[in-house]
Amino acid sequence: MTVPDPVIELRSVAKAYPVAGGSFTALRPTDLAVSAGEFVTVVGRSGSGKTTLLNLLAGIDPPSGGSVSVAGRRVDRLTGSALASWRGRSIGLVFQFFQLLPTLTVAENVMLPMDFCGTGRPRERRARAMALLDRVGIADQAAKLPAALSGGQQQRAAVARALANDAPVLLADEPTGNLDYATSERVLELFAGLAAEGRTVVMVTHERDVARHATRRIRLLDGAVVADSATPAQAAASAGSAGATGTAAAR
Repeated sequence: MTVPDPVIELRSVAKAYPVAGGSFTALRPTDLAVSAGEFVTVVGRSGSGKTTLLNLLAGIDPPSGGSVSVAGRRVDRLTGSALASWRGRSIGLVFQFFQLLPTLTVAENVMLPMDFCGTGRPRERRARAMALLDRVGIADQAAKLPAALSGGQQQRAAVARALANDAPVLLADEPTGNLDYATSERVLELFAGLAAEGRTVVMVTHERDVARHATRRIRLLDGAVVADSATPAQAAASAGSAGATGTAAAR
């Protein structure tokens, strides 16, 4: 059986920032591989390196050492317009504070990444934006400005925007941090559904009750990975699959 190449692969990746007294190590040399269809949560205290890891995956920050490969490209070797083009087509970003442009309608916000990357024909972009908004359940809010939406609706609009260019990788930084429990659950279920379709989802979070949605949990401490394991939900699913396979073989 052929094992597919990981969508995300870090080899000895480290990140240090210059400070007045010398340098601050935000991420110690780290090896990591994430496959298509995984929904990975990255947890840890403030300052543990979670956001640094996400920024390295998105090509927002370059590594101080090691190699970063995401969606078939060596991100650490990309610069300038090549890096921006790769990010626009390969990475969907979801932020804690939504980052929707306040003067554009919700539909226009979703269309914006398509405009930047030249995705599809201009006359087709609005239809795609509407289809994505319908998928996240807020097509009826398309003509409104972001300020007219609730926090949960704005976050779902941000997810639709992240899917605008059909990126294979979604990176989310505390996407449920400002949402109530019920709304958080809807957003997490949406991420889980996207992973089930084959996308790779990596989410930084402080929340402890997301394991039932994710397939894998990575814990960082002082810039190092100290735990990396399947979530109970994924372990149960794997056990069920193995049991079904064994039963079929016995027959």
